[in-house]
Amino acid sequence: MIENCLSKAQVINRYLPATLTAKEHATAFAPSNIALCKYWGKRDTELNLPTNSSLSISLGHLGSHTQISHSHSNIDIVRLNNKVQDPQSSFHLKVIAFVNLFRRSQTIGLIIDTRNTIPTAAGLASSASGFAALMLALDDFFDLQLADQQLSAFARMGSGSASRSIYSGFVHWEMGEQLDGMDSVAHQLDTQWPNLRIGLIKVSSAQKPVDSRTGMDRTTATSNLYQNWPAQAAADLITLDNAIKQRDFHAMAACAEHNAMSMHATMISAWPPLVYWLPESLAVMQRVWQLRESGVAVYFTMDAGPNLKLLFEQSSQALLETEFSQLDIIVPFGD
Repeated sequence: MIENCLSKAQVINRYLPATLTAKEHATAFAPSNIALCKYWGKRDTELNLPTNSSLSISLGHLGSHTQISHSHSNIDIVRLNNKVQDPQSSFHLKVIAFVNLFRRSQTIGLIIDTRNTIPTAAGLASSASGFAALMLALDDFFDLQLADQQLSAFARMGSGSASRSIYSGFVHWEMGEQLDGMDSVAHQLDTQWPNLRIGLIKVSSAQKPVDSRTGMDRTTATSNLYQNWPAQAAADLITLDNAIKQRDFHAMAACAEHNAMSMHATMISAWPPLVYWLPESLAVMQRVWQLRESGVAVYFTMDAGPNLKLLFEQSSQALLETEFSQLDIIVPFGD
């Protein structure tokens, strides 16, 4: 990890006008995403710069809707899923801290209303879609007209994976090398895969006992396995890029599953150990392995949480809907 003397505000200020012009309101949507090649570990904690590049696929209509409007009392109000958040809650404080990077010292009271169509803090990347939607809404509300790469870089400062949620489909996030992080941005891949399916298995919607940021810091500081992670992630990224270009499902999905299990291995070897799995999570893993042994083309991936995401193609959908009654199926390249 490097020591960086640059703050988020110093980097962002370079791209902002001296005085903001605010609209009456602005709305934005950003999709959640799941990483096929995971981001785990930071080279800079202030700017959320990763130790490895990553690759994700968006979850279509699942994500975050954010609306920004004026608070005529000049008191900031933050709502999550129609519930006003306590001003001292972590959610309120994180949202306002991010907004202040753009509002700065100007007196503009705001109402920030976010609605997630996925469970919050349950390993389904709600923070990624949340900060990406907030960034897009801020860009519209203050008429900043930032380029996509700037939107991706700034969203990353709120949540690393938010850099990918600026886009849909397959998205590649470059780790970058610059100290200011402006080359650590995501871009969308051209490949479409109409018959690809993602099946969400929600083992638990409860908030995680250890958030991803804390878990990441603990892993990098204490796991002896972590030193091998960046090299594996770099190799997996090449495999995934090639498999996606060739639409080689088995190569893509097998690499994604292996990458996820390797990331969880680094967590388990941290101290104290980080085990995000629940007994139900392991039961689903074992059933997927059994199905694959019997010839069903299905794989899984997991982020830092107990929920699983199955990877399969349309031809296996009917069978898997029978096997997993609560399967929520996403068509990432649907209409």
